Amino acid sequence: MSIGMLSFIALLPILTVFLFLVVLKWPASRAMPVALVVTAAIALFVWGTKMNVVLAASVNGIKTAIEIMFIVFGAVLLLNTVKESGAIETIRQGFIHISPDRRIQAIIIAWLFGSFIEGAAGFGTPAAIAAPLLVAIGFPAMAAVLVALIIQSTPVSFGAIGTPILVGVNTGLANQEAVMKAIGDMEFTDYLLQIAANVGIIHAMVGTFIPLIMVGMMTRFFGKNRSFREGLRVWKFALLAGLAFTVPYAIIANVLGPEFPSLVGALIGLMIVVPAAKAGLFMPKDTFDFEKRSEWEQEWIGRLNNEQVNLQQGNKRISLLNAWFPYVLVAILLVITRTVTEVKTFLTGESVTILIDNVFNSGIAIKSTPLYLPGTIFLIVSLITYVLHRMDAKSYKKAFSDSFKTALSAGSALIFAVPMINIFINSKTEELASMPLVLAEGVSHIAGSAWPVVAPLIGALGAFIAGSNTFSNMMFSLFQFGTAESIGLSASGAAVVVALQAVGGAAGNMICVHNVVAASATVGLVGQEGSLIRKALIPMTYYIVAAGMLGMGFIVGGFNIWFILYAVVVIAFIFFMMSNRGKTKKAEKQISA
Repeated sequence: MSIGMLSFIALLPILTVFLFLVVLKWPASRAMPVALVVTAAIALFVWGTKMNVVLAASVNGIKTAIEIMFIVFGAVLLLNTVKESGAIETIRQGFIHISPDRRIQAIIIAWLFGSFIEGAAGFGTPAAIAAPLLVAIGFPAMAAVLVALIIQSTPVSFGAIGTPILVGVNTGLANQEAVMKAIGDMEFTDYLLQIAANVGIIHAMVGTFIPLIMVGMMTRFFGKNRSFREGLRVWKFALLAGLAFTVPYAIIANVLGPEFPSLVGALIGLMIVVPAAKAGLFMPKDTFDFEKRSEWEQEWIGRLNNEQVNLQQGNKRISLLNAWFPYVLVAILLVITRTVTEVKTFLTGESVTILIDNVFNSGIAIKSTPLYLPGTIFLIVSLITYVLHRMDAKSYKKAFSDSFKTALSAGSALIFAVPMINIFINSKTEELASMPLVLAEGVSHIAGSAWPVVAPLIGALGAFIAGSNTFSNMMFSLFQFGTAESIGLSASGAAVVVALQAVGGAAGNMICVHNVVAASATVGLVGQEGSLIRKALIPMTYYIVAAGMLGMGFIVGGFNIWFILYAVVVIAFIFFMMSNRGKTKKAEKQISA
């Protein structure tokens, strides 16, 4: 069978997801079982994957789905605890004091606080924290999830203390003969730092505009006038927030390496942007707010929108510091558990790790470190908050019960989605590479010497499939390096291509089914996964196209046409936002379709 036909067959699982989830608008709980059956059938009857491998991959996927559900449960429990204690009202008033403008609130909570959490924990945690927090202060659930997904881009490559680079790219390239030969006398660690530096620069040049695009998307789809322009009116503040994060982010990536660009960059950004907002610097003349709740479309509303703050608990005044303390404590514990070697070793040690080797004699191992999961930290902080905010048992019991129901609602889709993805990734046989690699090889035959332009798309595809920038880099880094060599690029040129893989993998997190389902579940938004993916495809497309142009520019060298094309992409996207006024719900549905 030709590589073209094999690539098309390998594409069918992804097409199935897009057809049922995005085009036909099925809820993920219905679409993903179909995708699972299609993927398993192709693996068994076309690829020749053994049944024991398919079963083991499925069981491993169920384990991962349960872990994601635990993270969702913990994040929602923390939010519900703060809400039931009445502290969320203090937080809401605090943001009104900074700015009542929803665009400013989205930038601070999603872009900066979310990026900080991404730098500490990664793996979808920022969306699980930011989305319910935004809903709690008055955002429609779908708007909150969308902005939380859009920021799952720039900070992701250096998320979880650099895991996508230090684990993902490192695992893909380390000790590979072709890589060692190409870099010659250079130490591999130095080559990895070169890749990380490229990632930082490309992300910074593309990601600076993400806060502006994020608020434009928010006002276009959820504002009264359905207008991008309402978001663009905050351009000065949005660009300040973009640069306040991406400039230190890029510097740290080039000077210190991949561990701290997102974490420290976002912290510096918060230290610059919050005082600027309080001082009224670069603020728009108008104030944007959502319409009255009665005017919201039904699909925007999640269960969390329907829940009210416990007024009895709220009658006892909670200070702003005390109200924010649970989230500050989460951030501190995430940083400690990810950066302090002794603590990390204890939480991931053999005595607290669940490990089942060679499941069904397939070569696949199931491994879980429950104490290291962010959900455990959320649970611990929730219990501390119960005591700190002097809550009554009845209120905490309600918070616990509501959170458990929310986690279960996420499971109806995740329990099929993650096994489908695991089968797709583990489909390798003696005759054929795994489906993702065959698909990527087919694309490389079409792209030829223009491969760097396409490289971010492969990274995004990997993240969409695997649910993680780290796994995307593990799957495709060596393939990206080999393809770069095959079109005649040097080791430094290949480092740019691998960096484009990492950047694309980060952008793919915006539409990753894992993230969409988990973030939606935290706000009780059910059945709108396809609608969210259709919307998030807009900024994701900008991201991978702009990154591809930049990558080609760096490879060609000097000032060249590709840098001009990058500028054209940025300007064209902003012009598209300015010219597309919308104004009607009908127009919104057309652009969303």
